[in-house]
Amino acid sequence: MTEEEIPQDSHIEFGAEAPVTGQGRMEAAWGSSEGDEDLTATQVAEPVTTGHVFEQVYKPWKGTLNPRWMRNWAILRHHLLGIFKKGHRPWGMPTRLFILIVFIASLSDAALTLLSGLIGDGSLHQLWGISRDNLYGHVLGFFPRNVLYYPIVAALLVGSVISEDRQHGTSALYFSRPITRFDYVGMKFVSVAIIQSFVVLLTLTLYYFAEIIALGRGWAWIMDTFPLFLAAFLSGMVLIFTYTSIGLALSSVSKGKFFPGIGLLSIVLGTKVLAILVSTLFDREILYLLSPYDCMAHVGQTIIGTQPTYDQYSWTWSLASLVAMNGIALYTLSARVSSMEVTRE
Repeated sequence: MTEEEIPQDSHIEFGAEAPVTGQGRMEAAWGSSEGDEDLTATQVAEPVTTGHVFEQVYKPWKGTLNPRWMRNWAILRHHLLGIFKKGHRPWGMPTRLFILIVFIASLSDAALTLLSGLIGDGSLHQLWGISRDNLYGHVLGFFPRNVLYYPIVAALLVGSVISEDRQHGTSALYFSRPITRFDYVGMKFVSVAIIQSFVVLLTLTLYYFAEIIALGRGWAWIMDTFPLFLAAFLSGMVLIFTYTSIGLALSSVSKGKFFPGIGLLSIVLGTKVLAILVSTLFDREILYLLSPYDCMAHVGQTIIGTQPTYDQYSWTWSLASLVAMNGIALYTLSARVSSMEVTRE
C-alpha cells in the first residue's frame, strides 16, 4: 500500500512532544476475540475503534478555609448529635436504648431522695440522702454501676469509633482535609467522654441538687457538702477518662466493633474478678494494682475521704498504676492513629 492509499484520518502522531488535542485514535493491544478463529487472507479487518483522551488538571483551592475550631466542631457534632437525632453518626438503636436505660437507672438515688422528702421519712433519707459514702457509691460503686452500667456504656461507645474508620477507609475523608491527627483523636476522645458524662456526671449533679430542692437545704449545708460533691465529680472524671482511653486504644488496633467492646469489659471486669480470687485465696491484694476499677476506687476513696477498703498498700501505688494504664493506652492510641494513611487500610 502506497502513501497515497493510506486514509487521511489514519495518521497518528507518536512522541513525547506530540500535542494532546482531546481526541485521538487508540488501538487495542489485545483484541476482543478468543484467538481460535480461522484467519484467512480474505478476512476483512475490523474497524479501528476511537477513544477519548482527557487532560486532568488539579487546581489549588484559593478560597478561605474554616478555622480550626470549626473543623473540630464538625467532628464533635457528627459523633455527639448522632445519639439524639438523625443526620449524624448512625449510632445503633440498642446503644441508644441502653444509654437511656442506664441514665434513668442512675437517677434512682435522686428519685429516692425526692421520695423521702415528699413523705418525710428520715430512715429512707438516711439510706439514700447526700453523704460521703453515697456520693462515692454513686460514681464508683461496683454493683450495679461499675459492673452493669458504666463499663458496658463505654464498651458500646468505643467499639466502632476508630475501628470503623480503619475498616471502611473513612480516615481518608478526615486526613485528606486540613485536619491534624491530634484533632482527630482529640475530638473522638471528647465525643465519647461527653456521652459518658451524661450518664455519670449529669446524674450525679441531679442527685446532689435533688436533695437541695426536696429538703430545702440552706447555704450552710451547701458549704459543708459541696467539697464532697466536687470530690465525687473529680472521681467521675477520672473514671470517664480511664474507660475512654483504654477503649479507644483497643478500638485503634482493631477493624471491628466487637473486639474493642469485649476487650474493655474483659480488662475492667476480668482483672477485678482475678484480684478478688487471689485476695480471697491467698490474702494478697497486690493484683488489685492491675485492675483499673480497683485503682480508681482506691484513689476515689482518698479523694472523697470515705473509709478505705484496701489496707495492704498505699493509695499512691494505685495512683501510679492508674497513670501507667492511661499512659500505655494513650501511647498505643497515638501510635496507631499516626500510622493511618489517607487510603483504605
